This record gives sequence, C-alpha cells and structure tokens, in this order.
Amino acid sequence: MARKVLFVINSLAGGGAERVFAAVLGGSKAQLATHDCVVVLLDRDEEAYQLPEGLRVIRLNARGLGRSVAELVRIARRERPDVALSFLTRANIATVTAMRILGRPVVISERVNTTAHLGKGRNAWASKLLVRLCYPRARRIIAVSKGVADTLVDHFGVSRARVRVLANPVDIDRIEALAAQPTPRLVEGPYAVAMGRLVPNKNFGLALAAFAMSGRPGHLVLMGQGPEEEALRAQAGSLGLGDRLIMLGFVENPYAVLARADLMLLPSNAEGFPNALVEGMAAGVPVIATDCPSGPAEVLSVPSRPEGSVPVVGRGGLLVPVNDVVAMASAIRQMEDPALRARCAAEGRQRVRDFGVVQAVRGYWSVLSEAMDA
Repeated sequence: MARKVLFVINSLAGGGAERVFAAVLGGSKAQLATHDCVVVLLDRDEEAYQLPEGLRVIRLNARGLGRSVAELVRIARRERPDVALSFLTRANIATVTAMRILGRPVVISERVNTTAHLGKGRNAWASKLLVRLCYPRARRIIAVSKGVADTLVDHFGVSRARVRVLANPVDIDRIEALAAQPTPRLVEGPYAVAMGRLVPNKNFGLALAAFAMSGRPGHLVLMGQGPEEEALRAQAGSLGLGDRLIMLGFVENPYAVLARADLMLLPSNAEGFPNALVEGMAAGVPVIATDCPSGPAEVLSVPSRPEGSVPVVGRGGLLVPVNDVVAMASAIRQMEDPALRARCAAEGRQRVRDFGVVQAVRGYWSVLSEAMDA
C-alpha cells in the first residue's frame, strides 16, 4: 500500500513560502506517482500558484489557529497519513498539534528567521511560546539556511539532530528564459536595482541612502509594493535623488529588469532565505547584500564576515554589515569596476546551480522518508 503524505500550508496566495511549496510539489512527479498525497490549504485565498494536475486538494476556511487545529485533526483522523509536511508558522503549529494528537510524525519547514519574524509586538511572546512548545515535537524540521537552523536550536529548544538545512529551490531555467525576454525601455542609462516587499525589515531606506552617498550616476530602480512606499518617496526627496529613484511597483517579469541592471542591492535587516538575492544572481546581475540573519553570507559563500565598513567579496557579489550606509556606499563605488561586475555575475550564475529544484525535491522527500522510518 502506498504511503500517504499530508501537505499543509496556509494558502497559495503570492509569497515566497507558497512559491516553494508549489515548486516542490511541481517537481515531485515521480514521488507523487508512488505516494498517496493530499494537500490541505487552511485558508480560502486567491491562489497565485498552481499545483500538479490530479493532486487532491482540500480547501478550508479556517483562518485562526484554533479552527486550523480542529480542522486538521478531523482531516488527519479521516485520511490517516503516514507523515505530514507543513509550511509557515500557523500551519506548522496546527499540524504538529493535530498529528501529535493522532500519534503521527510531522515534518515542518521553517522559512524565516523565527526570532526576527515574530518580532517584539504585544502578542510576540505568545507566538514565541507556541513555537517553543510545538517545534521541538516535530519529527524533523527543515530550515532554509544554517542561520535559521541556529536560531531554532539556540532560542526555541529544537534538537540539532532533528534539523535539516535545505535551501529554497530556484527554477533557474525559467528565470534565465524570462530574463532574456524583451522589456519596455523603463530607464534611460545605467541603473542599480532592488526588489521585494516594501516593509521595514527589508530596509530599502538603506539602499536609497547608500546610493545617494555613493555618488553613482544613473538611476535606482525599486520593484515591489508595500506600506513603506510613501516614506521611501519622501526619503528620496530629502536625499536629493528626485526622479533618479524609479518605483515600478509590481512587475510581472522582474527578471528582465534585473538582467539589464549594473548591480542589485539587498539591504535587509533579516531574511529566512534571500530568494530575491538568488533570483538576481540567476538573472546574471552582480549583487551587494547585507550580512543579515539568515542566508546572504551562505548564498555568497563569503570567506570571512565583513568587519568595520569594508565589503567582502563572495561568489556573486559583495557582503556588507547590516544597516551600514557607509559600507554599502563603498560597495556600490567598488562595483563601478567592470571587471569586478563581470566576475561577480559569472560566479553568481554558477553558484545558483546549487539551488536548483531537483536538489530541493530530492532533499524534501529524503527528510519525509527519514521521518516515517525514524
């Protein structure tokens, strides 16, 4: 009899975790043919990603944690899965709770730097307590970077022996094909680029300040939407950037814009796994990233961490300290060297081959097998 696997996520609304969830299942044709697989979507949101045809999907409207647990217990009792795999914090907590009630193993996938993601708000303590109570009870925990793994072990009581580090899969062939597509002429002359959700944790204000300080000619192109948009426009005005800052909002094919840039900036205060960084490297653009927890240093394979305001050269770009405008401005000036840009672009394209979909799919199913056989 085929083993049954339950896959659980909040929804398939647009987002990095949802994209990875769909990519892993989309690349699992061979495994789906030999396993009985069921997907549970906890919320009824508009679905931005497609799942393989023929895969059974149960769409709930749970929203809150309590209802998510109750619904999963009901489904797990009926389906009797041999193992469950969940993505995102609420789904992780609910799935661990439900599967523990039934005495079945669960694998959870942690996509973020947990401490930074849960923040310091009024209810952060409750969220952190639930993570401390539930995550150590998972049979295996997949962390998207070593930094994420370290945070779970050091601050949330997770056993190092249960953690497996698997980087997010990147569809390199798709990115390269989209990067080669023509794009409307959005910018006259050279430009640097940054992309992501416009929220404080992404710290795009650092990119603006460093770009202005660097004295680099041309434009800074920012792709993304979010609540910080007006604040960033105001900051650009105060820095004297004027129309040199181009805010494109949502871009259907960001890779064509990335591929034509001189360099890409990733100024984040924290990441789980820096998808935008890897996607930029796959599109052939040299990058400058902050040494934030977690991921950029691992992706760039830097030989040493930056000290003071001196950028460190890695495989694909430069690494600078977090929130250091002087260091990022220095790195931008350093990237004026065409030979360095060419070297970083070439090494970045080679480095991203380590993050392909095939490797990720193989890793996920290996962990699921471990959990079932442990």
